[in-house]
Amino acid sequence: MQLPPKVTPRAFERLAEIGASGEGKALRVAVEGGGCSGFHYEIELDEPRDDDLVLEGAGQKVVVDAVSLPFLADAIIDFSEELIGARFVINNPNATSSCGCGTSFSM
Repeated sequence: MQLPPKVTPRAFERLAEIGASGEGKALRVAVEGGGCSGFHYEIELDEPRDDDLVLEGAGQKVVVDAVSLPFLADAIIDFSEELIGARFVINNPNATSSCGCGTSFSM
């Protein structure tokens, strides 16, 4: 049985800093075809839709559409701050390989 993705407290805290919920928006995490490894993550602020899986914490929401959900089973959505920049990152156990940019992967 596939488990839905999890969102770290750090990712929810960053969403609260951005103020996404005040605008009625959530962090949308989707998987699209393309990228240098076959698939890539699309991460943006968007309004939740009726068929989305909604993950909530700290008054914030992360949404995943039904098509992307199987690709993100058991994944961890986190926020990372490094010398090269700060960004939301996906730790996806389903990915067999990924590219250096961290947004493209294959299964």
